[in-house]
Amino acid sequence: MRDVRAAPEWRVRADPAIRRRRRRRGWLIVAIILAVVLASTGGYVAWALNAPLPEPVVEWQTPDVSVPPAMTIAMPLEGAAAISVAGADDYLGPEAAGIWKSSGAADPRPMASISKLITALVILDAKPLASADDPGPTIAFGEADRDLFDKYYVLGATVAEMPRGTTMSLHDALATMLIPSASNYAEAVSTWAFGSQGAFVSAAQRWLAANGLTGTTIVEPTGLSARNTSTPSDMIAIGKIAAANPVIAQIAATRSLTLPGPGTMLNTNGVLGTSGITGLKTGTLGENDYTLLYTATLDVGTGQPLSVTGVMLGGFSRDSVSAGVVSLLDSIRAGFHNVPLSERGQQVGTYTTAWGSAGRMIVLDSASILTWSDTPIAVTMDPSAPETYEDGESVGTITWSAGPNTATIDVTLEGGIEQPTAWWRLTHPGELG
Repeated sequence: MRDVRAAPEWRVRADPAIRRRRRRRGWLIVAIILAVVLASTGGYVAWALNAPLPEPVVEWQTPDVSVPPAMTIAMPLEGAAAISVAGADDYLGPEAAGIWKSSGAADPRPMASISKLITALVILDAKPLASADDPGPTIAFGEADRDLFDKYYVLGATVAEMPRGTTMSLHDALATMLIPSASNYAEAVSTWAFGSQGAFVSAAQRWLAANGLTGTTIVEPTGLSARNTSTPSDMIAIGKIAAANPVIAQIAATRSLTLPGPGTMLNTNGVLGTSGITGLKTGTLGENDYTLLYTATLDVGTGQPLSVTGVMLGGFSRDSVSAGVVSLLDSIRAGFHNVPLSERGQQVGTYTTAWGSAGRMIVLDSASILTWSDTPIAVTMDPSAPETYEDGESVGTITWSAGPNTATIDVTLEGGIEQPTAWWRLTHPGELG
């Protein structure tokens, strides 16, 4: 019997045609398998490369703002003082236009030559001038008027020359009474206006009552009498009335004046023009009895200057009164300040992504805000969703508020955010939408 294992080679080798058919079937099977695999993976690739990305995570960082410390108003420590500030209601409150701050007792004190301011107002109430430039009626001073020079000179009061035959307009006579504080002119003009000193005092009392100035007493026109008294609150009211009178306001703001008769006269208000002071009148009865009723205009950056009316009664000396008033006004001005809020390019937040790209949120410009004293500053962040996340795209605003003021700055994206790679998309299906 023959062993088939030893059969000739041609007996086990396949026919070439059969082999070709087998290879074709193999390649067909591979092709079918590849087609199935590619069909399934191709759908995934298309989805992965086009699926929505997760939104970047936004983190805002509130900018630090240093609120200034509370401002201390430098109220005078001597005598009695009061101050009113108009034009700052939004910062100081509406009560500031009344009596905003005061120090010392509220009792009546001698007002010395501030009395002459009331004398002028009472005269103008009876003999009004049409405007600050209206000279008004002409006054012819007689012998009795000239004798007043000696009367008041002996009393140690301030006087001004009144030569024989002197005539003067009412405007100039009032200026001579107020600018150098000439007591002889105060009596002469008030007698001319009312006929006698008794009639003047009665008219002054009626004027005080009509203006509600119940804390003020006038017994003569010059202020030499310590019985001419007023309270700080009445003085503030008188100062406002005087400042509203164009004739008085113009005269009180005049540093010097030269007229025939009295000659060159200097204003007794030595701080006129200092720290915004625009008027009004000084007075003294000696040591510890110096007074100053004043108005001032303070430019503090609020748009319109503040209008200040203040008084100091019973000061130690003229210099101490002047220094106290200037310090007070300077402290008010210093209480208004522009507080820095941000610097151009300051980072206020970040955008971070799941694929590792990040962008900085920066303010577009520097900002500051005007505040009074230690007024709190509130900050509000208002983000907006970017559309492209490109460099420079707006991503929101920051708004600061303090009192009546606000400041708003745009926030932009610096550097933009890069798109993820295809590989990241293909390998992070769980991160895709």
